[in-house]
Amino acid sequence: MTTLDSGLHAHPLTIADVTTWVDVIAEADLPTEVGVPALVGHAPVAVFRTYDGEVHALSNLDPKTGASVMARGIVGSRGDVPTVASPLYKHVFDLRTGRCLDDESLALVRFEARVSGGVVQVRGANG
Repeated sequence: MTTLDSGLHAHPLTIADVTTWVDVIAEADLPTEVGVPALVGHAPVAVFRTYDGEVHALSNLDPKTGASVMARGIVGSRGDVPTVASPLYKHVFDLRTGRCLDDESLALVRFEARVSGGVVQVRGANG
């Protein structure tokens, strides 16, 4: 578990604490069009790379069930929109925003993602 050392007591790192970039996976180890699950602090994150080389990070929690499965979803597109479909109920989500294209009441939390020095990094969307 990642912790912040406050000098006196260490506390678990939550996504609210992640205002700096966190190394997740080597770029060479991130397959194209396949999700990879990661734990950033206590936040389950699904990291994806599309065929155009873009890297995206969304919550790994299916919003309908709470199951940590989105990294196992089917990566594709609708028109120009890169997507991932939940492996459970097949809801399709925009990889760029987390918005569900099938049900406006559903969305995935989006995290910022980038590649720096050959490493995929993630931070909170408000970081």
